Amino acid sequence: MAYKDLHDSPFDESTIAKLEIFQDYAQAWIPTFVMQPHISEIHIFDFFAGTGYDKNGVAGSPIRILTKIQEQKGYLFQKNVNIVVHLNEFEPIKKKQQKFEQLKKSCSEFMEADSSLSSRVKIEYYNEDFETLFPKLISTIKDYPSLVYLDQNGIKFLSEKYFMELEKTSQTDFLYFVSSSYFWRFGKSDEFKIHLDIDMDEAKKNGYKKIHRTITRELRNKLPVYTKLKLYPFSLRKGVNIHGIIFGASHPRAVDKFLSIGWKRNGDNGDANFDIDDEAGNAQLDLFVGQKLSKIESFKQEVCDRIREGVIKNNFEMLNFVYEQGHIGKHAADCLKDMKSKGEINFIGSSSPSVTYDNVFKNKKKVEYQIIKK
Repeated sequence: MAYKDLHDSPFDESTIAKLEIFQDYAQAWIPTFVMQPHISEIHIFDFFAGTGYDKNGVAGSPIRILTKIQEQKGYLFQKNVNIVVHLNEFEPIKKKQQKFEQLKKSCSEFMEADSSLSSRVKIEYYNEDFETLFPKLISTIKDYPSLVYLDQNGIKFLSEKYFMELEKTSQTDFLYFVSSSYFWRFGKSDEFKIHLDIDMDEAKKNGYKKIHRTITRELRNKLPVYTKLKLYPFSLRKGVNIHGIIFGASHPRAVDKFLSIGWKRNGDNGDANFDIDDEAGNAQLDLFVGQKLSKIESFKQEVCDRIREGVIKNNFEMLNFVYEQGHIGKHAADCLKDMKSKGEINFIGSSSPSVTYDNVFKNKKKVEYQIIKK
């Protein structure tokens, strides 16, 4: 597949949506580790950093990263934490690496505008092919709390070997941009299969709009059986093309933060910047099956069924189910509160269903759901 210059035009709506998700997650991720005791250094990697800004002066991922770090500057000094930002930009077919030079210029100017930032933030610049650079930096990724951006351009960078290396890390979160629609068109070709071999006949059964979800599911199936790594998609539509982000993390706090960001961006489906499930037509009544349930309604119905059947008995089991299904705790909590108001269940140990990260993983507050027999 030919190399494409991603910065030969201003950022479009889909690209900005992607950058905003990158930015929002950095905003959530940075203070999580800065405020932890016994952590003195964290690392952020942007392997396809670009120039810093588009042609209209809209900030790209490296400037958005630095902006979110700057917002936490006070805590960096208070907690004595340093951040190392690794920025790579490489144009494989050009002798003059003008974009790399522009990247350094953009970030240097940002740092110079806030002179105190340099005492806590160090930028490492790279001008190398990703295939060469990633093996050099993976040990650092494994050794420190790390946030990794892989805003790739080319199928070879989606190779499962990179996912498998990231799967071995214990304190790394990553956001991986994927040109998913290419799989729909070229997924059966040898060029694709040598990097990521997925069952395209099965993938196409889910429809084109859901191709990014399908790719994420296929990657989940390739992970080791006992992996702690969780993968979640966020689909992005650009014209007729479907792209997307694959988020990966092993810690439930990270999962909670990313899912919250997704549902905040789209309260209907939580994993796309468009109506991926055709929910706009749900209000129309089908003569044979009735009104189609929304994604949230279907999930709530499943929550109720699992409670009534005794499959889920407490908030620990419930929150794990919530994360497994790509939802947020509020969706399950709303259902549980409704069941309690109808006299179907009681909460033993709390007045609320307590389906939150803090209750389950931080405070270890277990709440049993008691079915009221009638």
